[in-house]
Amino acid sequence: MTRKTLRAGMAAIAMMGLAPMLASAALANPMVGGAAMYPTKNIVENAVNSRDHTTLVAAVKAAGLVDTLSGPGPFTVFAPTNEAFDKLPAGTVETLLKPENKATLVGILTYHVVAGAMTSRQIAAAIKAGGGSATLTTVQGEPLTATMQMGKLVLTDAKGGMATVTIKDVMQSNGVIHVVDTVLMP
Repeated sequence: MTRKTLRAGMAAIAMMGLAPMLASAALANPMVGGAAMYPTKNIVENAVNSRDHTTLVAAVKAAGLVDTLSGPGPFTVFAPTNEAFDKLPAGTVETLLKPENKATLVGILTYHVVAGAMTSRQIAAAIKAGGGSATLTTVQGEPLTATMQMGKLVLTDAKGGMATVTIKDVMQSNGVIHVVDTVLMP
């Protein structure tokens, strides 16, 4: 046996030993907003720990949706970041958080939720089966259109606005979260 063959064999053995660790790391949920997301916790329990989703959490509380999104689901949530909310016209978030605008807020938030747990792979398969797009019916009742653009999952809302999934497949005990960069509007 040559040294080259011996080194290649040792490298292969070393890689096989690392394979379970690499596979485990690949299956681990991503960090979101500087916080670990745990698949044993529900959507709300995880979201409250993300510093990138403080506006969303405040909106969910103001809309009275905490119990719903803590429930058994399963749900697919397209979760806008604080930066996504910052893209809205000045004063929009503050106005939506007022008690008299609760129905509008509930409509916007439930437009970001699809019944059932859909991973990015399942959404991509639906897009492929749909010839390049898939229609997702939101809990609010209106559709979102999902497409792939330059390898990224993109959602188009009823008004033609587009949101890109920036973090996908954050598994929860009651569904899955996909982080988006824009607030979707029914």
